[in-house]
Amino acid sequence: MGTHRNLSQKITFASLLVALGIVYGDIGTSPLYTFKAIIGTKEISEALVLGGVSCVFWTLTIQTTIKYVWLTLKADNEGEGGVFSLYSLIKRYGTKMIVPTMIGAAALMADGIITPAVTVTSSIEGLRMLKGLEHIYVVPIVLLIISVLFFVQRFGTQNIGKAFGPIMFTWMMVMLILGLGQIIYQPIVLRAINPYYAYELLVLYPQGFWVLGAVFLCTTGAEALYSDLGHCGKNNIRISWAFVKTCLVINYLGQAAWLMRHQGMYLNDRNPFFEIMPEWFLLIGIVIATLAAIVASQSLISGSFTLISEAINLNFWQKVRIKQPTDIKGQVYIPSANNLLWAGCAFVILFFQTSSKMEAAYGLAITIAMIVTTMLLSYFLIYKLKWKKPFVFALLSVFSIIEIAFLISNALKFGHGGYITILLGGFFFFLMYVNFYGRKINNRYTRFENLRNYIPKISALSEDTKIPKMVTHLIYLTKADKIEQIEQEIISSIFARKPKRADVYWFLHINRTNNPYTLNYDVIELEKGKIFKINLNIGFRVKPRSEAYFIKILNELFENKELPQDLKTMGSTKYNPEIDFKFIIFEKFLSIENEFALKEGMILKSFFFLKNFSEKDEDAFGIEQNDFLTERMPVLYHPFSAPNLVRRKYLQI
Repeated sequence: MGTHRNLSQKITFASLLVALGIVYGDIGTSPLYTFKAIIGTKEISEALVLGGVSCVFWTLTIQTTIKYVWLTLKADNEGEGGVFSLYSLIKRYGTKMIVPTMIGAAALMADGIITPAVTVTSSIEGLRMLKGLEHIYVVPIVLLIISVLFFVQRFGTQNIGKAFGPIMFTWMMVMLILGLGQIIYQPIVLRAINPYYAYELLVLYPQGFWVLGAVFLCTTGAEALYSDLGHCGKNNIRISWAFVKTCLVINYLGQAAWLMRHQGMYLNDRNPFFEIMPEWFLLIGIVIATLAAIVASQSLISGSFTLISEAINLNFWQKVRIKQPTDIKGQVYIPSANNLLWAGCAFVILFFQTSSKMEAAYGLAITIAMIVTTMLLSYFLIYKLKWKKPFVFALLSVFSIIEIAFLISNALKFGHGGYITILLGGFFFFLMYVNFYGRKINNRYTRFENLRNYIPKISALSEDTKIPKMVTHLIYLTKADKIEQIEQEIISSIFARKPKRADVYWFLHINRTNNPYTLNYDVIELEKGKIFKINLNIGFRVKPRSEAYFIKILNELFENKELPQDLKTMGSTKYNPEIDFKFIIFEKFLSIENEFALKEGMILKSFFFLKNFSEKDEDAFGIEQNDFLTERMPVLYHPFSAPNLVRRKYLQI
């Protein structure tokens, strides 16, 4: 954990280059479509152009620079960032923030679907400016690029990832040079830094307020910027942002300068970003833009994997298979999520067809995510940093007013395709809500027993040679975090019709910590040499490897002479000297003997339905196929009350 954090905090040219490649893919490609969306079908005018670029400049300054780069990056959870890391920091103070956190995470996942679609489509549409390719069909090319990108995820991205930094540096320099080339001819656009032009657009321009929905596109990657804190460190992000913001602002000003020379005209599907490119550079520029769009897409895909991985560890998501394609810490591949994201991207591309229609739907969900971050941030500043409440409320009120204005203006997009991203976000929210509260209801009805009451009986069973011995070391996974507690179902399993006799009984509890990379344990001996409880403390970013951990703990106990040495070889043979142990896994199912209230019944039925698609417990907890025994266990919450059954009379044949 410490090494990981120290590496991310180092500031070198290489680390800044890595930050460019990992952090700024989304926000760095926003000039591809933002100004095009601001102008839309409206007539190009000075008020619209200068007001639009002024809004962009101050949005990048207030939302991205002040809120995220300066303020939100302070919420550093052992070097990690993102909505789940922020929630982990404040959940003891903000117990009512569970549902808003789910909403924010769901919005980010929806963003992970539409961002690759809109960025790649915007870049490929530039091909239509080349002679002879004016009517090229863009959709198949975009689908091919997106499909290849999702396909290569299974192999890891460490090799192509090395090129991300240089690609984004080249992209930023291209934007900077193109912007400067236009500003020289129209230096009047520099006036737009004056916030009065933004005020003029929003208040005096006809229906100018609704332009905010398009302006918001310039800062959609700010939320991803915070999520990538763990990959680069806040100092690298803050320093590299100065360069990135300069390139972005200069390019936006350059596009504004080109638009100022075309007042009274309409864009007619032209893109100001590609229009400011010299004709000889157009093909090269499209290639670089496409590469930058791929980097942006990869960043969102990797971010979605990380988000789902954290959701699993916080019980917001069903357990699914997670792979570690490389040795790089934090790089994960989730096959089911990859397929889900690919299907979502393909659907968005086929449904909208053009980037203009995608832009109309883009931004609505991510606005909600930003509002959630503001809410969580208020708890962090007050309870963790101990800032004065009046100052925090005043500061966050500014962000809230801006974000609510963005939300209202983005609401106009709902009928133009925004409902698609809301439906996608709603689907992800449903999955998280059902899993979290289904598990919570399940835990609420789990009956616990006092383990100490059963110690004499378990000890007697262990020594009863009349009962066939099952195994030397018998391990149960338990949810009970208190030493003396154990689930009633575990007691029933031990003392079943055929009791499970073992030399040593182990009760293993996994505790998920708020810190991302915690990995330590405690051992409590409840009966000398016979009954032990292990508490494993595992960070929310660490995938459990229960069997490997257990073997390591067992060997350490033998080395420290805390266990008799004969228990190490008992049960093993000259043919196989390995330690003799067995895990017991419960496979629960919802009994038909239940009666539910409507809401609780829907949650539980959905929860157990989704479990059919989840990873098996033995895989989720890292237990080998031959080292466990599965027991099916019916779950009774509200047993069905049988009616009185009256026997009528004795019939004799």
